[in-house]
Amino acid sequence: MSLILCRQEPVKHPFYFEGLGVHLYSSQELCYVIYQNPLLVLDHFVDEHLIEFIRDELEMGFMAAKLEKWQQSGEDADELLFLILTECDYYNAAEIKHFRQKIETYRKMSPHEFAKAKADYLFTRRQYGKAVAEYEGILEMPKESSADDAFYAKIYNNLGAAYARLFSMEKAYQAYQKSFDLAKSGDVLKRIYYLSKWNPNLVLKDRFRTLITEDVKTGWDEEMKNAEEAAEKAESLEKLEELFLKDPIKRMKGAADMVKSWKGEYRNMI
Repeated sequence: MSLILCRQEPVKHPFYFEGLGVHLYSSQELCYVIYQNPLLVLDHFVDEHLIEFIRDELEMGFMAAKLEKWQQSGEDADELLFLILTECDYYNAAEIKHFRQKIETYRKMSPHEFAKAKADYLFTRRQYGKAVAEYEGILEMPKESSADDAFYAKIYNNLGAAYARLFSMEKAYQAYQKSFDLAKSGDVLKRIYYLSKWNPNLVLKDRFRTLITEDVKTGWDEEMKNAEEAAEKAESLEKLEELFLKDPIKRMKGAADMVKSWKGEYRNMI
């Protein structure tokens, strides 16, 4: 998460935002998190615990009372977010208007599309365990007309990518296979091939092997080799992230701590 430069307020008990795994120490930080992460605060963010934090820790009793009154009215809960942004005076009117427009766009999405947008966002924030939970939740939702095979192919592909980031390679392999079965994507086939090369226990099935010509295999092997060589020279997490965004998936030397953290996050989700 980016550095947030905000004024410090006399908070004894910070508010823990589980969506990003961060503690909030000021009204400005609260506004920043809301504004920058709308997909994570749209549902059930403003609850009794947050209102208590605003009233008792931030000493903003007037705003807390307005939030409680609005909740009791049963009106649109999204207005609670706009109220916080307005009362804290951290963002100007134009910025709040822009935020409102983003919320309206999300609310026009189907439940499946919204859930995918949230899962994708969690993935970009490196919240891989939470992303896995969201993707799997989509697969358990009743099917709707807008969710065709192409949609589910994307879900399985992204689920595979999230599992791969958690180094749960067998589950990643299974998810990629399901994605390929739905859309027959060459990019997904490449990922399946890379996983089978990286992990000898993941045997490339004949139905995939017959689709890969020698020329294609040679090209993919060269790409993997180049990625491995680049990985050995990686000196920062940013460089590692850049490599992972490419198709080859490779266990990096010296990444033990990061892997342990990701695995721990995933275990907390199951």
